[in-house]
Amino acid sequence: MQAAVPATAHQPCLDELKDLLGERLSTSTGVRDHHSKDESWHIPHRPDAVAFPESTEEVSEIVKICAKHRTPIVAYGTGTSLEGAVIPEHGGVVIDLVNLDQVLRVNPEDLDVTVQARVTRKQLNDHIRDQGLFFPIDPGADASLGGMAATRASGTNAVRYGTMRENVLALTVVLADGRIIRTSRRARKSAAGYDLTRLFVGSEGTLGIITEVTLRLYGIPEAMAAAVCSFDTLEGAIDTVIQTIQLGIPVARIELLDDVQMDAVNRFSKLDYPVRNTLFLEFHGTGDGVKEQAELVQSIAGENSGGEFRWATKPEERTQLWTARHDVTYANKALRPGCEIWATDVCVPISRLAECILETKKDLAESFLMAPLVGHVGDGNFHLGFLIDREDPKEIAEAERLNERLVMRALAMDGTCTGEHGIGLGKMKFLTAEHGEAVSVMREIKKALDPLGIMNPGKIFTL
Repeated sequence: MQAAVPATAHQPCLDELKDLLGERLSTSTGVRDHHSKDESWHIPHRPDAVAFPESTEEVSEIVKICAKHRTPIVAYGTGTSLEGAVIPEHGGVVIDLVNLDQVLRVNPEDLDVTVQARVTRKQLNDHIRDQGLFFPIDPGADASLGGMAATRASGTNAVRYGTMRENVLALTVVLADGRIIRTSRRARKSAAGYDLTRLFVGSEGTLGIITEVTLRLYGIPEAMAAAVCSFDTLEGAIDTVIQTIQLGIPVARIELLDDVQMDAVNRFSKLDYPVRNTLFLEFHGTGDGVKEQAELVQSIAGENSGGEFRWATKPEERTQLWTARHDVTYANKALRPGCEIWATDVCVPISRLAECILETKKDLAESFLMAPLVGHVGDGNFHLGFLIDREDPKEIAEAERLNERLVMRALAMDGTCTGEHGIGLGKMKFLTAEHGEAVSVMREIKKALDPLGIMNPGKIFTL
Protein backbone atom coordinates (compact mmCIF):
# COMPACT_ATOMS: atom_id res chain seq x y z
CA MET A 1 0.00 0.00 0.00
CA GLN A 2 1.29 3.46 -0.87
CA ALA A 3 2.23 5.70 2.03
CA ALA A 4 0.08 8.70 2.80
CA VAL A 5 0.89 11.92 1.01
CA PRO A 6 3.39 13.82 3.20
CA ALA A 7 2.43 17.22 4.49
CA THR A 8 4.55 19.69 2.52
CA ALA A 9 4.41 23.28 1.35
CA HIS A 10 3.48 21.84 -2.06
CA GLN A 11 0.43 19.95 -0.76
CA PRO A 12 -2.16 21.85 -2.85
CA CYS A 13 -0.14 21.06 -5.97
CA LEU A 14 0.13 17.38 -5.04
CA ASP A 15 -3.59 17.18 -4.39
CA GLU A 16 -4.35 18.58 -7.84
CA LEU A 17 -1.84 16.27 -9.48
CA LYS A 18 -3.41 13.33 -7.66
CA ASP A 19 -6.77 14.21 -9.19
CA LEU A 20 -5.13 14.22 -12.64
CA LEU A 21 -2.95 11.13 -12.36
CA GLY A 22 -4.44 8.93 -9.66
CA GLU A 23 -2.03 6.11 -8.78
CA ARG A 24 0.48 7.48 -11.30
CA LEU A 25 1.45 10.11 -8.73
CA SER A 26 3.56 8.39 -6.09
CA THR A 27 4.55 9.70 -2.67
CA SER A 28 5.90 6.39 -1.37
CA THR A 29 9.25 6.59 0.37
CA GLY A 30 10.81 3.94 -1.88
CA VAL A 31 9.84 5.69 -5.11
CA ARG A 32 10.93 9.08 -3.78
CA ASP A 33 14.26 7.63 -2.62
CA HIS A 34 14.87 6.10 -6.04
CA HIS A 35 14.37 9.53 -7.63
CA SER A 36 16.46 11.37 -5.03
CA LYS A 37 19.81 10.63 -6.68
CA ASP A 38 21.72 9.90 -9.84
CA GLU A 39 25.07 8.19 -10.40
CA SER A 40 27.10 11.13 -9.08
CA TRP A 41 28.67 11.44 -5.65
CA HIS A 42 26.33 14.29 -4.66
CA ILE A 43 24.10 13.90 -1.61
CA PRO A 44 20.58 12.61 -2.47
CA HIS A 45 17.48 14.73 -1.84
CA ARG A 46 13.95 13.36 -1.91
CA PRO A 47 11.28 14.97 -4.06
CA ASP A 48 7.82 15.48 -2.58
CA ALA A 49 6.26 13.24 -5.23
CA VAL A 50 6.98 11.45 -8.49
CA ALA A 51 4.63 11.74 -11.48
CA PHE A 52 4.44 9.15 -14.27
CA PRO A 53 2.82 10.76 -17.35
CA GLU A 54 1.91 8.75 -20.43
CA SER A 55 2.01 11.43 -23.15
CA THR A 56 3.42 14.82 -24.06
CA GLU A 57 -0.03 16.30 -23.41
CA GLU A 58 -0.05 14.86 -19.91
CA VAL A 59 3.41 16.27 -19.23
CA SER A 60 1.97 19.63 -20.29
CA GLU A 61 -0.93 19.33 -17.82
CA ILE A 62 1.45 18.40 -15.00
CA VAL A 63 3.66 21.39 -15.77
CA LYS A 64 0.66 23.74 -15.84
CA ILE A 65 -0.40 22.58 -12.37
CA CYS A 66 3.14 22.91 -11.00
CA ALA A 67 3.47 26.39 -12.53
CA LYS A 68 0.17 27.43 -10.95
CA HIS A 69 1.50 26.44 -7.51
CA ARG A 70 5.16 27.42 -8.18
CA THR A 71 6.28 23.87 -7.47
CA PRO A 72 9.77 22.82 -8.64
CA ILE A 73 9.97 20.27 -11.47
CA VAL A 74 12.76 17.86 -12.36
CA ALA A 75 12.53 15.66 -15.48
CA TYR A 76 13.90 12.14 -15.02
CA GLY A 77 15.01 9.62 -17.65
CA THR A 78 17.29 6.81 -16.44
CA GLY A 79 19.13 8.73 -13.69
CA THR A 80 22.63 8.24 -15.14
CA SER A 81 23.85 11.83 -14.70
CA LEU A 82 27.36 12.18 -13.26
CA GLU A 83 27.09 15.80 -12.06
CA GLY A 84 23.89 15.76 -9.98
CA ALA A 85 21.73 17.10 -12.81
CA VAL A 86 18.56 15.24 -11.77
CA ILE A 87 18.85 15.50 -7.99
CA PRO A 88 15.74 17.43 -6.79
CA GLU A 89 17.59 19.69 -4.34
CA HIS A 90 14.53 21.91 -3.91
CA GLY A 91 12.06 19.04 -3.56
CA GLY A 92 8.92 19.41 -5.61
CA VAL A 93 7.82 16.97 -8.31
CA VAL A 94 9.99 14.63 -10.35
CA ILE A 95 8.43 13.82 -13.72
CA ASP A 96 9.57 10.31 -14.60
CA LEU A 97 9.22 9.77 -18.35
CA VAL A 98 9.45 5.97 -18.15
CA ASN A 99 6.11 5.54 -19.98
CA LEU A 100 7.23 7.66 -22.95
CA ASP A 101 9.23 4.77 -24.40
CA GLN A 102 8.04 4.31 -27.98
CA VAL A 103 9.94 4.51 -31.25
CA LEU A 104 7.43 6.65 -33.15
CA ARG A 105 8.71 6.73 -36.74
CA VAL A 106 11.74 5.36 -38.60
CA ASN A 107 12.56 6.95 -41.96
CA PRO A 108 15.20 4.67 -43.54
CA GLU A 109 15.36 6.63 -46.78
CA ASP A 110 16.09 9.86 -44.90
CA LEU A 111 18.29 8.24 -42.28
CA ASP A 112 16.36 9.65 -39.32
CA VAL A 113 14.08 8.47 -36.54
CA THR A 114 11.66 10.07 -34.07
CA VAL A 115 11.44 8.59 -30.57
CA GLN A 116 9.83 9.42 -27.27
CA ALA A 117 12.24 10.73 -24.68
CA ARG A 118 12.56 7.59 -22.54
CA VAL A 119 13.67 5.33 -25.39
CA THR A 120 17.26 4.30 -24.59
CA ARG A 121 20.11 4.09 -27.07
CA LYS A 122 20.27 0.28 -26.81
CA GLN A 123 16.51 0.01 -27.29
CA LEU A 124 16.72 2.16 -30.40
CA ASN A 125 19.60 0.21 -31.89
CA ASP A 126 17.81 -3.09 -31.24
CA HIS A 127 14.75 -1.66 -33.04
CA ILE A 128 16.57 -0.48 -36.19
CA ARG A 129 19.32 -3.08 -36.56
CA ASP A 130 17.27 -5.24 -38.95
CA GLN A 131 17.01 -2.24 -41.29
CA GLY A 132 20.80 -1.97 -41.52
CA LEU A 133 20.86 1.20 -39.42
CA PHE A 134 22.38 2.30 -36.13
CA PHE A 135 22.60 5.32 -33.85
CA PRO A 136 26.24 5.85 -32.86
CA ILE A 137 26.23 8.14 -29.82
CA ASP A 138 27.40 5.93 -26.97
CA PRO A 139 28.00 7.57 -23.58
CA GLY A 140 28.49 4.20 -21.89
CA ALA A 141 25.38 4.00 -19.77
CA ASP A 142 22.17 2.87 -21.45
CA ALA A 143 20.86 6.40 -21.08
CA SER A 144 17.54 7.73 -22.35
CA LEU A 145 17.76 9.63 -25.62
CA GLY A 146 15.85 12.57 -24.14
CA GLY A 147 18.36 12.73 -21.30
CA MET A 148 21.24 12.43 -23.74
CA ALA A 149 19.85 15.40 -25.67
CA ALA A 150 19.31 17.39 -22.48
CA THR A 151 22.93 16.87 -21.39
CA ARG A 152 24.49 17.12 -24.88
CA ALA A 153 25.98 13.65 -24.41
CA SER A 154 28.70 12.17 -26.57
CA GLY A 155 30.95 9.21 -25.70
CA THR A 156 33.22 6.74 -27.40
CA ASN A 157 32.08 7.25 -31.02
CA ALA A 158 32.13 11.06 -30.94
CA VAL A 159 35.51 11.31 -32.67
CA ARG A 160 33.88 10.08 -35.91
CA TYR A 161 30.13 10.65 -35.56
CA GLY A 162 29.98 13.76 -33.38
CA THR A 163 27.92 14.41 -30.25
CA MET A 164 24.20 14.81 -29.59
CA ARG A 165 24.60 18.42 -30.74
CA GLU A 166 25.32 17.26 -34.29
CA ASN A 167 22.85 14.38 -34.31
CA VAL A 168 19.61 15.89 -32.97
CA LEU A 169 17.44 17.21 -35.80
CA ALA A 170 14.36 18.30 -33.84
CA LEU A 171 12.75 18.20 -30.41
CA THR A 172 9.31 18.32 -28.90
CA VAL A 173 9.53 20.32 -25.67
CA VAL A 174 7.08 21.23 -22.92
CA LEU A 175 7.89 24.74 -21.72
CA ALA A 176 7.66 25.99 -18.15
CA ASP A 177 4.12 27.34 -18.69
CA GLY A 178 2.91 24.09 -20.26
CA ARG A 179 3.11 25.15 -23.91
CA ILE A 180 4.20 22.39 -26.31
CA ILE A 181 6.62 23.36 -29.10
CA ARG A 182 8.49 21.53 -31.85
CA THR A 183 11.86 23.14 -32.43
CA SER A 184 12.42 22.18 -36.08
CA ARG A 185 11.35 20.02 -39.04
CA ARG A 186 13.22 16.99 -40.38
CA ALA A 187 15.08 18.85 -43.13
CA ARG A 188 18.86 18.50 -42.82
CA LYS A 189 19.32 22.26 -42.91
CA SER A 190 17.22 25.34 -42.33
CA ALA A 191 17.72 29.10 -42.13
CA ALA A 192 14.26 29.71 -40.63
CA GLY A 193 14.50 31.64 -37.38
CA TYR A 194 16.45 30.98 -34.21
CA ASP A 195 17.99 27.54 -33.74
CA LEU A 196 15.81 26.44 -30.82
CA THR A 197 16.93 22.83 -31.16
CA ARG A 198 20.47 23.76 -30.14
CA LEU A 199 19.11 25.92 -27.32
CA PHE A 200 17.47 22.94 -25.63
CA VAL A 201 20.25 20.45 -26.41
CA GLY A 202 22.46 20.73 -23.34
CA SER A 203 19.98 22.76 -21.25
CA GLU A 204 19.78 20.00 -18.61
CA GLY A 205 16.05 20.37 -18.08
CA THR A 206 16.32 23.99 -16.95
CA LEU A 207 14.37 25.47 -19.89
CA GLY A 208 11.78 22.80 -20.64
CA ILE A 209 11.08 19.07 -20.69
CA ILE A 210 12.06 17.17 -23.84
CA THR A 211 9.39 14.57 -24.67
CA GLU A 212 10.29 13.59 -28.27
CA VAL A 213 13.58 13.56 -30.19
CA THR A 214 14.29 13.28 -33.91
CA LEU A 215 17.77 11.90 -34.58
CA ARG A 216 20.15 11.23 -37.46
CA LEU A 217 20.81 7.58 -38.23
CA TYR A 218 23.71 5.88 -40.02
CA GLY A 219 24.13 2.75 -42.07
CA ILE A 220 25.81 -0.11 -40.24
CA PRO A 221 29.36 -0.27 -41.64
CA GLU A 222 30.32 -3.16 -43.88
CA ALA A 223 33.25 -3.98 -41.62
CA MET A 224 34.10 -3.24 -37.97
CA ALA A 225 37.26 -4.18 -36.10
CA ALA A 226 38.45 -3.31 -32.61
CA ALA A 227 41.98 -3.45 -31.25
CA VAL A 228 43.87 -2.95 -28.00
CA CYS A 229 47.43 -1.64 -27.88
CA SER A 230 49.54 -1.02 -24.78
CA PHE A 231 52.40 1.49 -24.58
CA ASP A 232 55.67 1.77 -22.70
CA THR A 233 54.93 5.41 -21.93
CA LEU A 234 51.86 7.58 -21.47
CA GLU A 235 53.40 10.12 -23.84
CA GLY A 236 53.59 7.47 -26.55
CA ALA A 237 49.92 6.61 -26.24
CA ILE A 238 48.86 10.27 -26.36
CA ASP A 239 51.18 11.09 -29.28
CA THR A 240 49.65 8.20 -31.20
CA VAL A 241 46.20 9.71 -30.69
CA ILE A 242 47.29 13.20 -31.74
CA GLN A 243 49.11 12.01 -34.86
CA THR A 244 46.19 9.77 -35.86
CA ILE A 245 43.73 12.66 -35.64
CA GLN A 246 46.02 15.17 -37.31
CA LEU A 247 46.55 12.79 -40.25
CA GLY A 248 42.78 12.59 -40.73
CA ILE A 249 42.51 8.82 -40.21
CA PRO A 250 38.76 8.27 -39.65
CA VAL A 251 38.90 6.05 -36.55
CA ALA A 252 35.48 5.41 -35.02
CA ARG A 253 36.72 5.15 -31.44
CA ILE A 254 40.06 5.83 -29.79
CA GLU A 255 40.03 5.53 -26.01
CA LEU A 256 42.88 5.96 -23.52
CA LEU A 257 43.00 3.99 -20.26
CA ASP A 258 45.92 4.67 -17.95
CA ASP A 259 47.75 1.91 -16.07
CA VAL A 260 45.59 2.35 -12.94
CA GLN A 261 42.44 2.02 -15.01
CA MET A 262 43.75 -1.04 -16.85
CA ASP A 263 44.46 -2.77 -13.54
CA ALA A 264 40.87 -2.10 -12.45
CA VAL A 265 39.43 -3.31 -15.79
CA ASN A 266 41.49 -6.51 -15.73
CA ARG A 267 40.35 -7.36 -12.23
CA PHE A 268 36.68 -6.55 -12.70
CA SER A 269 36.16 -7.92 -16.22
CA LYS A 270 38.58 -10.86 -15.77
CA LEU A 271 40.85 -9.80 -18.64
CA ASP A 272 44.60 -10.22 -19.03
CA TYR A 273 45.81 -7.05 -20.73
CA PRO A 274 49.19 -5.59 -19.66
CA VAL A 275 48.84 -3.13 -16.79
CA ARG A 276 50.16 -0.26 -18.89
CA ASN A 277 48.81 2.84 -20.55
CA THR A 278 46.56 1.46 -23.27
CA LEU A 279 44.52 2.51 -26.29
CA PHE A 280 41.21 0.86 -27.21
CA LEU A 281 40.46 1.49 -30.90
CA GLU A 282 37.70 0.70 -33.36
CA PHE A 283 37.63 1.06 -37.13
CA HIS A 284 34.50 1.28 -39.33
CA GLY A 285 34.17 1.15 -43.11
CA THR A 286 34.64 -1.23 -46.02
CA GLY A 287 36.83 -4.27 -45.54
CA ASP A 288 39.72 -2.64 -47.41
CA GLY A 289 39.16 0.70 -45.67
CA VAL A 290 39.27 -0.83 -42.20
CA LYS A 291 42.46 -2.72 -43.11
CA GLU A 292 44.11 0.46 -44.38
CA GLN A 293 43.09 2.50 -41.32
CA ALA A 294 44.34 -0.20 -38.95
CA GLU A 295 47.70 -0.52 -40.71
CA LEU A 296 48.25 3.24 -40.57
CA VAL A 297 47.45 3.48 -36.86
CA GLN A 298 49.50 0.39 -36.09
CA SER A 299 52.47 2.00 -37.81
CA ILE A 300 52.01 5.23 -35.83
CA ALA A 301 51.72 3.30 -32.57
CA GLY A 302 54.88 1.34 -33.33
CA GLU A 303 56.81 4.58 -33.67
CA ASN A 304 55.54 5.70 -30.25
CA SER A 305 56.48 2.73 -28.01
CA GLY A 306 53.28 0.83 -28.77
CA GLY A 307 53.11 -2.96 -28.72
CA GLU A 308 51.25 -5.39 -30.96
CA PHE A 309 47.55 -4.88 -31.64
CA ARG A 310 45.23 -7.45 -30.04
CA TRP A 311 42.24 -7.72 -32.37
CA ALA A 312 38.52 -8.26 -31.82
CA THR A 313 36.62 -8.67 -35.09
CA LYS A 314 33.70 -10.92 -34.16
CA PRO A 315 30.64 -9.05 -32.80
CA GLU A 316 30.76 -10.92 -29.48
CA GLU A 317 34.47 -10.12 -29.06
CA ARG A 318 33.93 -6.43 -29.77
CA THR A 319 30.97 -6.39 -27.38
CA GLN A 320 33.12 -7.93 -24.63
CA LEU A 321 35.87 -5.38 -25.25
CA TRP A 322 33.60 -2.33 -25.15
CA THR A 323 31.57 -3.69 -22.24
CA ALA A 324 34.81 -3.82 -20.27
CA ARG A 325 35.52 -0.21 -21.28
CA HIS A 326 32.01 0.92 -20.30
CA ASP A 327 32.19 -0.89 -16.95
CA VAL A 328 35.09 1.23 -15.70
CA THR A 329 32.91 2.89 -13.03
CA TYR A 330 32.04 -0.47 -11.49
CA ALA A 331 35.62 -1.64 -11.93
CA ASN A 332 36.85 1.44 -10.08
CA LYS A 333 34.41 0.94 -7.21
CA ALA A 334 35.73 -2.61 -6.84
CA LEU A 335 39.24 -1.20 -6.27
CA ARG A 336 37.93 0.38 -3.07
CA PRO A 337 34.72 -1.30 -1.87
CA GLY A 338 32.27 1.11 -0.27
CA CYS A 339 33.73 4.17 -1.98
CA GLU A 340 31.91 6.81 -4.00
CA ILE A 341 33.12 7.81 -7.45
CA TRP A 342 33.61 11.53 -7.93
CA ALA A 343 33.62 11.56 -11.73
CA THR A 344 34.88 14.63 -13.54
CA ASP A 345 35.86 15.47 -17.10
CA VAL A 346 37.46 18.21 -19.15
CA CYS A 347 38.12 18.69 -22.86
CA VAL A 348 41.01 20.59 -24.47
CA PRO A 349 42.20 21.28 -28.02
CA ILE A 350 43.92 18.15 -29.29
CA SER A 351 47.27 19.97 -29.53
CA ARG A 352 47.23 20.55 -25.74
CA LEU A 353 46.05 17.04 -24.78
CA ALA A 354 49.44 15.58 -23.88
CA GLU A 355 50.36 18.57 -21.72
CA CYS A 356 47.03 18.51 -19.90
CA ILE A 357 47.07 14.77 -19.18
CA LEU A 358 50.72 14.66 -18.12
CA GLU A 359 50.33 17.58 -15.70
CA THR A 360 47.19 15.94 -14.31
CA LYS A 361 49.01 12.63 -13.80
CA LYS A 362 51.75 14.51 -11.94
CA ASP A 363 49.13 15.94 -9.57
CA LEU A 364 47.71 12.47 -8.98
CA ALA A 365 51.15 10.98 -8.30
CA GLU A 366 51.64 13.53 -5.52
CA SER A 367 48.20 12.93 -3.96
CA PHE A 368 46.96 10.29 -1.52
CA LEU A 369 43.75 9.82 -3.53
CA MET A 370 43.43 7.20 -6.24
CA ALA A 371 41.84 8.39 -9.50
CA PRO A 372 41.95 6.18 -12.60
CA LEU A 373 42.06 8.10 -15.89
CA VAL A 374 40.09 7.26 -19.01
CA GLY A 375 39.41 9.42 -22.03
CA HIS A 376 37.68 9.84 -25.36
CA VAL A 377 40.99 11.27 -26.37
CA GLY A 378 40.28 11.48 -30.08
CA ASP A 379 38.41 14.71 -29.40
CA GLY A 380 40.55 15.90 -26.48
CA ASN A 381 38.17 14.73 -23.72
CA PHE A 382 39.26 12.74 -20.67
CA HIS A 383 37.86 11.76 -17.28
CA LEU A 384 39.05 11.13 -13.75
CA GLY A 385 37.20 9.05 -11.19
CA PHE A 386 38.27 10.01 -7.66
CA LEU A 387 37.65 7.11 -5.26
CA ILE A 388 36.43 8.86 -2.12
CA ASP A 389 34.81 8.29 1.24
CA ARG A 390 32.02 10.89 1.13
CA GLU A 391 32.06 11.08 4.94
CA ASP A 392 35.76 11.99 5.14
CA PRO A 393 36.25 15.81 4.93
CA LYS A 394 39.96 15.37 4.15
CA GLU A 395 39.19 13.26 1.08
CA ILE A 396 36.44 15.60 -0.11
CA ALA A 397 38.80 18.57 0.24
CA GLU A 398 41.54 16.79 -1.70
CA ALA A 399 39.17 15.79 -4.50
CA GLU A 400 37.93 19.39 -4.70
CA ARG A 401 41.53 20.66 -4.88
CA LEU A 402 42.55 18.23 -7.62
CA ASN A 403 39.34 18.80 -9.58
CA GLU A 404 39.79 22.58 -9.47
CA ARG A 405 43.40 22.29 -10.64
CA LEU A 406 42.27 20.04 -13.49
CA VAL A 407 39.47 22.37 -14.61
CA MET A 408 41.50 25.57 -14.37
CA ARG A 409 44.34 23.88 -16.27
CA ALA A 410 41.92 22.96 -19.05
CA LEU A 411 40.46 26.48 -19.17
CA ALA A 412 43.98 27.97 -19.36
CA MET A 413 44.47 25.80 -22.46
CA ASP A 414 41.28 27.23 -24.02
CA GLY A 415 39.40 24.06 -23.15
CA THR A 416 36.15 23.47 -21.28
CA CYS A 417 35.26 22.50 -17.72
CA THR A 418 33.15 19.60 -19.02
CA GLY A 419 33.28 17.84 -22.35
CA GLU A 420 30.17 15.72 -21.82
CA HIS A 421 29.06 15.34 -18.19
CA GLY A 422 27.35 18.72 -18.10
CA ILE A 423 27.26 21.35 -15.35
CA GLY A 424 24.49 20.06 -13.05
CA LEU A 425 25.48 20.76 -9.46
CA GLY A 426 29.12 19.76 -9.68
CA LYS A 427 30.56 22.26 -12.17
CA MET A 428 28.46 25.37 -11.41
CA LYS A 429 31.32 27.35 -9.93
CA PHE A 430 33.42 26.94 -13.08
CA LEU A 431 30.84 28.19 -15.56
CA THR A 432 31.63 31.89 -15.11
CA ALA A 433 35.36 31.17 -15.26
CA GLU A 434 34.76 29.59 -18.67
CA HIS A 435 32.10 31.84 -20.18
CA GLY A 436 32.40 35.15 -18.32
CA GLU A 437 29.71 37.67 -19.25
CA ALA A 438 28.00 35.10 -21.48
CA VAL A 439 26.57 33.52 -18.31
CA SER A 440 24.45 36.66 -17.81
CA VAL A 441 22.94 36.03 -21.25
CA MET A 442 22.18 32.45 -20.21
CA ARG A 443 20.42 33.78 -17.12
CA GLU A 444 18.30 36.11 -19.25
CA ILE A 445 17.27 33.21 -21.47
CA LYS A 446 16.37 31.19 -18.38
CA LYS A 447 14.28 34.05 -16.96
CA ALA A 448 12.49 34.55 -20.26
CA LEU A 449 11.50 30.89 -20.67
CA ASP A 450 11.09 30.03 -16.98
CA PRO A 451 10.23 33.25 -15.12
CA LEU A 452 9.06 31.34 -12.02
CA GLY A 453 12.30 29.35 -11.86
CA ILE A 454 10.54 26.00 -11.49
CA MET A 455 12.41 24.00 -14.13
CA ASN A 456 15.20 22.01 -12.43
CA PRO A 457 16.07 24.92 -10.13
CA GLY A 458 19.60 25.31 -8.81
CA LYS A 459 21.28 23.61 -11.77
CA ILE A 460 23.87 25.07 -14.18
CA PHE A 461 23.74 28.46 -12.37
CA THR A 462 21.74 30.26 -9.70
CA LEU A 463 19.37 33.09 -10.59
